[in-house]
Amino acid sequence: MNLKNHLYKMISVFCVAGMLLSGCGADSDNMKVVLTTGFSKNEVFRIEEVSCSKAEIMVYLTNIQNHYETVYGSKIWETNIDGVSLEENVKDTALAKIAQIKAMTLLAKKYNLSLTEDEIRLAEAAAEEYFSSLNETEKEMMGVSEDVIISLYSEFALSNKLYHHLIKDINPEISDDEARTITVEHILIKTYNLDENGEKSEYSVYAKEQAYLLAQEVEKKVKAGEDFHTLADKYSEDDTLTYSFGKGEMEPVFEEAAFNLGTNEISNIVETQYGYHIIKCISTFNREVTDENKKRIVEERKKEVFGEVYESFVSSLVKNLNKELWSEITFIHDENVTTSDFFEVYNHYFEG
Repeated sequence: MNLKNHLYKMISVFCVAGMLLSGCGADSDNMKVVLTTGFSKNEVFRIEEVSCSKAEIMVYLTNIQNHYETVYGSKIWETNIDGVSLEENVKDTALAKIAQIKAMTLLAKKYNLSLTEDEIRLAEAAAEEYFSSLNETEKEMMGVSEDVIISLYSEFALSNKLYHHLIKDINPEISDDEARTITVEHILIKTYNLDENGEKSEYSVYAKEQAYLLAQEVEKKVKAGEDFHTLADKYSEDDTLTYSFGKGEMEPVFEEAAFNLGTNEISNIVETQYGYHIIKCISTFNREVTDENKKRIVEERKKEVFGEVYESFVSSLVKNLNKELWSEITFIHDENVTTSDFFEVYNHYFEG
């Protein structure tokens, strides 16, 4: 079990390095759904005068799909998140991601930004490398040409250029206290079960009462001086003993209790959605980790600034989704379609 708030981070692997994909579903959620009338063949959506083809969507979707399967195996698609299949979640994420990139190219024009000749050559070189890595089955099933890849990489590069242009003067001062990272150990007596689909179901009132009684028993043993690690091995229902985190990363009640502890102090019983915790503070301050956290906070502030500009701009755009074609688009299930490094190739040329 992972206590951290950011439970579903896998998709962030595919974000352009350094770029915010603020409001990941914003573009697709706000896209006006219309009939297919007025769309050209294989046109998935249009934002103002910018269009997205089925081939472009398939490049995003197939690479994300194969990356998931490389890490978790093909059975990962049997997973549901809040009642929605993971495949549908990933499909919507791919749509939102490419829609944002398209919108950002429009915003770049507003700031008179364009790619230099050197940047265009980089996009072409990256496209040549990626396209040459595809076998004939992959090219055919994604419906992709090298020109499509050049266009995608060029839009990526222009969007990234826009992001850095908008945040170039943002450099806030972050205090040690704001960035402070602590390390704790904990014992968890959980108050939920997981069903066969991985969905949580809360304990009954009686079972929860029994869990609390056990937590009280463990708390007494800890405060009587028994070894914390030994008790954790015997009683804790979290596979992870130690957590290091800064402010805003954990459940508020857990975080508040942990940050109020001194080194080697033990908390009273803390209740979260996961169950009852007994927390031991290992370190109240780590200079190296705190300095790294400062960098992370600065990047978050930059993303917030960008997000404000972007959301203001995109809210005024006319966005049309070809609902019929979008509903027909699905994952490719073919043993010869394994491409998964579209985003990595971009990062090698532009972020390396």
